[in-house]
Amino acid sequence: MKTTMRFMLVMLLSVGVASFAQELAPAVTHNSWTSGTPMPTARWSGATGAIGKLIYVIGGCTGDSVTGVNEIYNTKTKTWTTGAPMPTPRFAVASAVVNNILYVFGGSDNGSDALNVVEAYNAATDSWSTVASMPTARNSLSAVVDKGIIYVVGGYSNGSRLSTVESYNPSTNAWTEEASLLVGKSEPAVGLLGTNIVTAGGLSNSGPTGDNENYAVKKNKWSTLTADPTARQAQCSGVISGALYVARGSGSSGPLSINEAYSPKTKSWTTLAAMPQPSAGAGSAKLGTVLYCLGGSDTGVLGSGTAYDYVQIYQK
Repeated sequence: MKTTMRFMLVMLLSVGVASFAQELAPAVTHNSWTSGTPMPTARWSGATGAIGKLIYVIGGCTGDSVTGVNEIYNTKTKTWTTGAPMPTPRFAVASAVVNNILYVFGGSDNGSDALNVVEAYNAATDSWSTVASMPTARNSLSAVVDKGIIYVVGGYSNGSRLSTVESYNPSTNAWTEEASLLVGKSEPAVGLLGTNIVTAGGLSNSGPTGDNENYAVKKNKWSTLTADPTARQAQCSGVISGALYVARGSGSSGPLSINEAYSPKTKSWTTLAAMPQPSAGAGSAKLGTVLYCLGGSDTGVLGSGTAYDYVQIYQK
């Protein structure tokens, strides 16, 4: 009898603890947007990356100037702190995280010139180092990681949108030239879907495009996918649950709020809840099933327009 009563008591306590935990856990509203604490420095087209529960937003354009500021968002406490600034202030960069090191590629320090500098931020030591430069100087480029290798895609240089794709191996500090995009474009949304890299949208030499391409990493070959119904560039994007989510961006008539997702299984696009505040050039960071879109602009042009301090958060 005592054993039975003890068992029942343990069961009741377990149920009570579980119920209490459920009450404390915040409710999840799927396909919805919320706002986080605004960034201390309003800007666009900076480097972003998530390390643990922290999101790093580095560099960017504040409207009439280029900055190297490094601000860190704690997604648990919803507070901002400051880290060591990037040695080379710049915007229109690409960024990626490998082994808790955030790499920042290329960009521009004046709105026109293209850089090939690559700097690496060690969050554990709050310090920067310079690594091997990109073979091709460019700005308005994108980056994605596959098995520890960073693929740097597209970009802009010398008046032309580029089809250039180069890969960087952090372990050897070496670059490799890869097969070119089918369509030269800058600021596309990129993501790793399974063993393939998908590159959607961007700005081509003829304007914003919905061009969507698949890169088979093992075959080093690009092929065409179902185009994004919304032609745009400078999107906030991330891969969640096997689909590429693409929000915001700039179309032929300016900043957009539309939010879409591409599924490689159905080879189709789905329209989702629109972003509350439209903008272009927002930084992207993904944690679990949550996409963070940070900052942005109404023009994306150095010396004009408004820089935003938005932290807009999408829950799948």
